[in-house]
Order: sequence, then C-alpha cells, then structure tokens
Amino acid sequence: MAGRPKIRITLIDRKGPRGCHRGHRIGDSYDFDTERGKICPMRMHVAFPYIDILRYGGQIPGNAENTRVFACPDVDTLNVWKIEKIEEDK
Repeated sequence: MAGRPKIRITLIDRKGPRGCHRGHRIGDSYDFDTERGKICPMRMHVAFPYIDILRYGGQIPGNAENTRVFACPDVDTLNVWKIEKIEEDK
C-alpha cells in the first residue's frame, strides 16, 4: 500500500432515534486499509466513492480539505461519519 495515503473513518454523530445495528458508537474510528472488515457494509457502500475521490487526489466541494462527512443510509440510525485522508510526512 506504499504511496497511497491512509484513510480514517470516524463516527462523529447520530441523528436517528435508534442505535446502530452493528454496534458502532460515536468516537469509533477505523483505518480503511486494515480494519474495513469491522465497518458496517451499509456505511461502506456510501463511503467508498468518497474514499476513492480523496485517496486519489480529488476534493469534495462543501467539505474541509481532505475530508467528507456523510450519513449512514439507515433512516432509523442516521449515523454521521467523517472520512479523512491522512497525509504522512515524507
């Protein structure tokens, strides 16, 4: 994975009336490359296009540089996640 920046995905808020069916809690954070098996598949379905954009040099309008905030597609949960591209010092 040399040469590709790291991606961190963190649960930052919850808007829905129910907790996550996968047990994710605010503050949970995952490394995309090494911990993606722990990440809810519904969240990954939404996150993956944003991860690709950030990892390969793009930016997403309306978000801070190298980040994207998005919501879980489960309307009863509506977890809010933040994707961050982590630039390592060379």
